[in-house]
Amino acid sequence: MALLPVKFDLKKRVKLAQTVWFMYWFAVLAGVLVLSMGLFFKIELRKRSELMDNNESHFLPNLLILMGLIACSINVFGGKVCYDSLDPEKFAKWKPMLKTYLVFCVGFNALLLVTALLCFLMRIPMQFTLAEGLRNGMRYYKDTDTPGRCYMKRTLDLMQIEFHCCGNDNYRDWFEIQWVSNRYLDFSSKEVRDRIGSNVDGQYLMDGVPFSCCNPSSPRPCIQAQMTNNSAHYSYDHYTEDLNVWKRGCRDALLSYYGGMMSTIGALVILVTMLEAGVTVGMQYVHSSLSNLANPEDPESESEGWLLEKTVKETFTDIMDKMKSMGKGSKVEEGEAAVETVS
Repeated sequence: MALLPVKFDLKKRVKLAQTVWFMYWFAVLAGVLVLSMGLFFKIELRKRSELMDNNESHFLPNLLILMGLIACSINVFGGKVCYDSLDPEKFAKWKPMLKTYLVFCVGFNALLLVTALLCFLMRIPMQFTLAEGLRNGMRYYKDTDTPGRCYMKRTLDLMQIEFHCCGNDNYRDWFEIQWVSNRYLDFSSKEVRDRIGSNVDGQYLMDGVPFSCCNPSSPRPCIQAQMTNNSAHYSYDHYTEDLNVWKRGCRDALLSYYGGMMSTIGALVILVTMLEAGVTVGMQYVHSSLSNLANPEDPESESEGWLLEKTVKETFTDIMDKMKSMGKGSKVEEGEAAVETVS
């Protein structure tokens, strides 16, 4: 017994084909949207490629671009088939490949759903990628004369200004690394020598942050050096004073930005998946209704279309039986090949 059978006459088949054709071109636009989102996401990641330059970061945008290209291709093909379905002679040339096409569409819809889920799940590995990238970036901040690292200072300064953040977790992360190059330190100064000598790793550490951490909205001129020394500034207490540097860490700021972007993309991809599932169902009804005309020689005769030729259980059983028979066939072929080798 067929699943969800529907009776069609010529008028209903024409209306069905026109509706599905219209949906296919909407699906083409949806494919362009997925492709555009993948390109936009990739461009945004490349802006901070020094901090996120790994294969995992670019996997998702590349997958979105691939899904968008495939969606455009299969939907253009489906639209052409629906258009030709109004002419029995033109439809005849597509009929032999439609089952394969529909199976491919089902697989593509499943992959599209997986892509949407990845948009939500990739936030977790991105959190670790950002943490590692920011740690390395802060460590290389001072290396403006080192090939491969000379742009790190510019990247971090622009990022902290754009995202209103400071450090990895917070502004105190800058206290734990040397972010001023030795080229700009006066080693004849006793203060510099003492500060370096007091550190096990020989680094010049200080309770200060780069200028890009300063909050321009603060009424007080930015205090970015000797931030924990109350006596160095007039009417200042770093325990109670509302500091005029950004308090939010850049990892949290970037994760919020990219995480929000991925969640939005994931929601849109789910909507695209629903549209793709709709056009696949529509194409199945077009295919089955034209393949089961009461009188194949009379295009105006009635027909029956269905979602599945059998029930879900029977269809699943048939698929499993085919897979088993294919497995047995391959074993038989291997056995025959082994016998021929021995002989």
